Amino acid sequence: MFNYLKLAKNYYNYILIELADPRTNEWFLVKHPVIWPIIFFYIYMVKKVGPRYMEHRKPFQLNTILIIYNFIQVIISIFLFKEGFYYGWFNGYSFRCQPVDYSMNPKAIRAAEACYYYFLAKIVELLDTVFFVLRKKNNQVTFLHVYHHSVMPLLSWGATKYYAGAMGPEYQKFLWWKKYITTIQLIQFCIIFLHGIQLLIYDCDFPRWTAILVMPNVIFFYYLFSDFYKKTYVLVRTPPRKVVSKSTKISIKLSLKKKK
Repeated sequence: MFNYLKLAKNYYNYILIELADPRTNEWFLVKHPVIWPIIFFYIYMVKKVGPRYMEHRKPFQLNTILIIYNFIQVIISIFLFKEGFYYGWFNGYSFRCQPVDYSMNPKAIRAAEACYYYFLAKIVELLDTVFFVLRKKNNQVTFLHVYHHSVMPLLSWGATKYYAGAMGPEYQKFLWWKKYITTIQLIQFCIIFLHGIQLLIYDCDFPRWTAILVMPNVIFFYYLFSDFYKKTYVLVRTPPRKVVSKSTKISIKLSLKKKK
């Protein structure tokens, strides 16, 4: 029994310490997989505990809190987008083959910090769902919403822990024009797919196992968002065709003959 525990400990240290980026591994919430119980707790709260608690209560009025929260989210998004440009999307970043820079170079450190801030931002965004539940907007707590908010912190944690600064192109969310935001997100998934699939073609000195984890998730995201787009913006605006039964057609023909 002791040997099994020792073997498990060795694997734990190998995966979570030896393989990790030493620059980021000591940062808050990075070294150990604390994010996993956080996500499980989040799902349980927004799908079970929260709706049960609000079942016989009036929805909370959170207008002031939401204004402040959304304003902070915009500031965070602008900051992360700026950091992405600084890191080099158009300043030395290779969209074809970009190896991970594990050095202590100031630019590499800043890129790693940007990944870490992005990871923390994804944790903060879990409040989106909490606010929906407290306002009894349960129709907004869809599978797509919960899945997206659950997976992104996990992926960004993995990126921060193992290959910080090499996440590729990422567009931040905005607060206006949801239809166009969804379109941008669909384009984003296509870009990420094309960007990531290069790992299977070129030797970029980049961990290829990331493609095995990320690419199926990107495809699944694309399917979910395209289905959401279709149901929300296409089918809603397409009026249902009126189906005329055969008996109705016959009665119409008979009435026309009588008129003649």
